[in-house]
Parts: sequence; C-alpha cells; structure tokens
Amino acid sequence: MTTILRRCSVAEAQARPRVPVDPSTAALAARIVEDVREGGERALRRHAEQLGDLSPGSPLWLDREQLLAARDALPAASRRLLERTAERIRAFADAQRAGLQDLEVAVPGGRAGHRWLPVAAVGAYAPGGRHPLPSSVLMTVTPAHVAGVSTVVVASPRPAPITLAAAAIAGAEQLLAVGGAQAIAAFAFGIGGPAVDVIVGPGNRFVTAAKKHLVGEVGIDGLAGPSELLVVADGSADPRLVAADLLAQAEHDDDAVPMLVTTDAALSAAVDDELGRQLVDLPTAGTAAAALRRNGFVVLVPDLRTAVAIANRLAPEHLELCVRDPDSIAPQCTAYGSLFVGSRSAEVFGDYGLGPNHVLPTGGGARFQAGLSVFTFLRASTWSRIDDAAAIAGDCAALARLEGLEAHARAAERRVSRSPIA
Repeated sequence: MTTILRRCSVAEAQARPRVPVDPSTAALAARIVEDVREGGERALRRHAEQLGDLSPGSPLWLDREQLLAARDALPAASRRLLERTAERIRAFADAQRAGLQDLEVAVPGGRAGHRWLPVAAVGAYAPGGRHPLPSSVLMTVTPAHVAGVSTVVVASPRPAPITLAAAAIAGAEQLLAVGGAQAIAAFAFGIGGPAVDVIVGPGNRFVTAAKKHLVGEVGIDGLAGPSELLVVADGSADPRLVAADLLAQAEHDDDAVPMLVTTDAALSAAVDDELGRQLVDLPTAGTAAAALRRNGFVVLVPDLRTAVAIANRLAPEHLELCVRDPDSIAPQCTAYGSLFVGSRSAEVFGDYGLGPNHVLPTGGGARFQAGLSVFTFLRASTWSRIDDAAAIAGDCAALARLEGLEAHARAAERRVSRSPIA
C-alpha cells in the first residue's frame, strides 16, 4: 500500500523553510498597494474588477444596514449558531481584557504608570476563496470591540451572505467587497472607508505581502502563511482521531501542512492506513490528499522529550498532544500558536469558536509572537507626573551630560526651582 505521509528525519523536519512572503509576490503586492495609494478609489476598483471581485458598477462598500439585512435573512438556526459562537469568543476576550490592569507606581519625585488604550480603527480581513469563513469574521471583529475599538470594518472578496451576517453579528460598521493586496491598501489609506490603525486577519500570499509592505504605516497582527497542525502522539493515541485531525487541517488548501511526530512506529502505520480509509468518502479529498502528499510528514522519535524539542523548534500554528499523560507534557511546550491538550481536545474546536482565537502565527512565528487577541488592539501607554523634580533632576542632568546633550541637562535642572510649576 502506498504511504500518504512522507517519513522524514528530525533534521529534515526542523529545516522547513520559514519565508512568509516570496520576493516575486512581495514585489507585485507592493506595486498594487502603491497604485492604490496614488490612484485612490479608481485604482482600487480597477484591481478589484480585473481580479473578479467586483463587476463594473457594483458598490465597493456595504454599510451597516446591508449587513444587518443579511443577518436578518439568515435561517433562524444559522443565526443562533453564529450568535452562540460570537458569545463564546466574546466571553474569552472579556476575560483576557479583565486580566489587564492600568498601573500606577511611585517614582522619584512623583508617580508614573500606564493605561491600556485601544486603537481607534481596525480593518479585519476575511478570506473568500473556495469557502466562506464567517468564523474568521467573528474571531477578528469581536475581540476588537471587546478591546474598546470604536470603528471596525471588514474586507472580504465576493462575500457570501453568511459572511455579511457574521460581520453584522460581530459588530462591524462596513464591509469592503474586495480582497487581495488592494483591500489591504484600502484599509491603510482610507479609500472609501476609514483609514485604520491596525489590520488583522488571515489571507492569501498577496494579503500577507501587502501587510508586510505596510508595516510601520499601520499595525498588523502578523504574517500568515499556510495553516499548520502538528500532532505529538505516543502509542496510546487513537489513529482514527489523529488521522481525522490531520485531514481536517489538510482540507484547508493544497498548501496546508499536516504533521505528525510520534514515538510509535505502529501508530504511524495505522494513521497512514486511516488516512487512506477516511479519504475515500471525504468531499474535500482532492485538496486534502494534495496537502498530505505535498506537505505532510511523519517523524519517528525515540521519546517524547525529542518530540517536544521538535515541536518547540517548529513552533506550529496548532499543536495537539495526543499522549498518555498530556498534562505532564504541556508545560514543556513553549512555542505554539494554540495548544490542544489531550486527545479529546480537537483542534477544530479552536477553529470554530471554543473561545481562544483561531487567527494564529504560522511558519515558526509562534517563537516570537502570540495569536490575535484583545492585546492586539491595545497599547500600554505610559504617563508620569513629577511633583518634586529635585528627586530625579540631578541624575537626569548627569546622564545627559555623559551623552553630550547639554540642552537635555539644562531642561532637567530648570525644573528644580523655588517657583512653583503647575
């Protein structure tokens, strides 16, 4: 029987390339962004029509009333499903926000602290592609509102009614019916809608490249690559569940990366057999099989310690622990987008609104960043109030003179005066 998952060594697994944007995509996306910057709405519409997002004369933006109409037109069961999912996401985001407190402490001569301040406007991208993704709308818009963002708009190419409804339920003000690099440019420059401070949400390589091009002009949540799942498993794992989870990852698209690291050769073989069986009647088998064969792999390791080391090096978007004692392994895992502890904790629960966000770093990005959350939309902005400048002015002036900045030193010393300063 032909194997589906490629067997690879520890070294091969850890040598996976981590380039979120290839040079040719980066160059083309930059040209589109700069064209929209210069040409405004006319350029935005031209790119959208050329790529099939819009037909001539169609509106670029849909307003809040149109989003609400799509929500109201949903079958009652679908609307309740979206509302329940949004509420679970909101509850988790509320708990995260409650964990952040403003700070005030004593400093020499006065007080200092920080305040958690939301950005003013956010643009949330939701892929169109082969499947509408209302879950991504809920995941991006909901925590932004919980953070206190006053204006949140969505972009999605050829938006399905369910996407419009999700935008309404999550609280979006408008939706841009355009995708790709041109949508990211419209967010950044305020073409037909608000100019945003932060752009979030997953997208294709052109979306990612446009976000990278605009770093420094706007904030972004990260540079998303193909979706990933790494399952760490020992001999206690159920091969049917492992195979089901790998297939769920693989059906995203041909570039998805399903990975298995296991201590048990028999489990590896059983998972491969299960993949073959479960592919037979899977509607998305063509996409899933392509992703498994092109990008999927299995690594056999001597022990779970080695498995954890691989996981920490790969820093996958999703990490599942299908092992006998997952609670003993979980604390050793230090780099992942989101962690799923134990065989009952399917990664798909995270995809569909268990609570934690599903917009996560990929391609090893979890080694230096976390997934989207209320924190993405907040800034810890510091403040100081000095009532007794003599307590700090001497050190400040001395350090300024060490650096050769006499005006700094004098500005500090002039605060030490018999004349009161309000």
